[in-house]
Amino acid sequence: MNTNGQSLAVPLKEAFLYWFKLGFINFGGPAGQIAMMHKDIVERRKWMNESMFLRALNFCMLLPGPEAHQLAVYIGWRLNGYPGGVIAGMCFLLPSIILMLILAWLAAAKGQVPAVSGIFHGISAAVVAIVIEALFRLSKKSLKHGALYAFAGAAFILGQFFNVPFPAIVLLSGIAGTLLAKTRPEIFCHRSAGSKECIVEEPSPARELPSLKHIIKVVGLFGAIWGVVVLPVLAWRGLGDALSEVSLFFTKAAFVTFGGAYAVLAYIADNAVGLGWLAEKDMLLGLGLAETTPGPLIMVTQFVGFFAAWNNPGSLGPLQAGVLGGLLTTFATFLPSFMFIFAGAPYIEAITSNKKFAAALTGISAAVVGVVLKLGVFFAWHTFFPASGFDIFAVVIALGALVALVRWKLSMHALVGLSGVTGLLWQLVQ
Repeated sequence: MNTNGQSLAVPLKEAFLYWFKLGFINFGGPAGQIAMMHKDIVERRKWMNESMFLRALNFCMLLPGPEAHQLAVYIGWRLNGYPGGVIAGMCFLLPSIILMLILAWLAAAKGQVPAVSGIFHGISAAVVAIVIEALFRLSKKSLKHGALYAFAGAAFILGQFFNVPFPAIVLLSGIAGTLLAKTRPEIFCHRSAGSKECIVEEPSPARELPSLKHIIKVVGLFGAIWGVVVLPVLAWRGLGDALSEVSLFFTKAAFVTFGGAYAVLAYIADNAVGLGWLAEKDMLLGLGLAETTPGPLIMVTQFVGFFAAWNNPGSLGPLQAGVLGGLLTTFATFLPSFMFIFAGAPYIEAITSNKKFAAALTGISAAVVGVVLKLGVFFAWHTFFPASGFDIFAVVIALGALVALVRWKLSMHALVGLSGVTGLLWQLVQ
């Protein structure tokens, strides 16, 4: 496809049916979702060749936000133009939006029922193990040179002991990566632009530099869409209201979600708990539930937005406020992803070959390891040492879950399900 909107010859109806189906079965986090799309689109349907798919994946991995969702938007755009991109992105999200609203309501309205509380207790303990396993995985992928451990260590110290916000850590680590690449290029030589899971050297077509006019047009359009939705909320509720706060906060968060959901969760947890939107245990629960639903893991933000408005409804009923808060959060979280793809997709060759951008991303990816370590410390402390005292049950569940993940490679669904059942049984024998 080019900037004039020329698309590949796939009927829009056929593409829509595929994306609609994918929305209900895209479990397994970004790795599983990307593998599903590769198998279906490249191998089975042959809608896209291998080289094109991998260059698109590398481009999406350069961007803040959920790369699997952005890849779906990009492929939809390649197949059917801008309508195809919108359809692919919306279908990818819709089932998880509905499921997370239901689960958030269940947690908020029924979370104090003993049986439900026991299930959620077990899930929350397992989340500590999930974060630790993610930390191991990220370390192996991102810390491929000794100097990069310094990025991770500095990010942890700045965030844990000096309360430096996540956006500032992203900015500082990106600048440091760019500067270090000038004097120590060997630190970055193992990575090509956009590589997180794969390093691809494929022949590519002539690179077209980004058109400022095109970018301004796309950014202006999405800015207008954001304004049409968010500005009336600000005028209606005022700046201090929960609905206004989640709209603004998650818009900002969407631009710094490098490194995936685990990285930005530390930033979200610090702010959401500090603002009284939800408790630490609710944050843990939201992540555990997001692991078991289709769609991007970053859908945990919808859970946070629901709780923020449920706990601070103002003149609205809790359920009405919660649903609005969850939907506004999802809108603010994912709108920039569509914008990034539609603004940059015609120019992926120029963007993914930019060595300075790749060096900045390497620095950010290394720093993300330290940020996720901070998240693990936060979750472990509040899970193992709640207000009621040391929780030996949570420690046992977390250790067992970690062994199940690392040694037995248990799936997330099985892990969360077993942890929930164990929590229920523990509650019943108390």
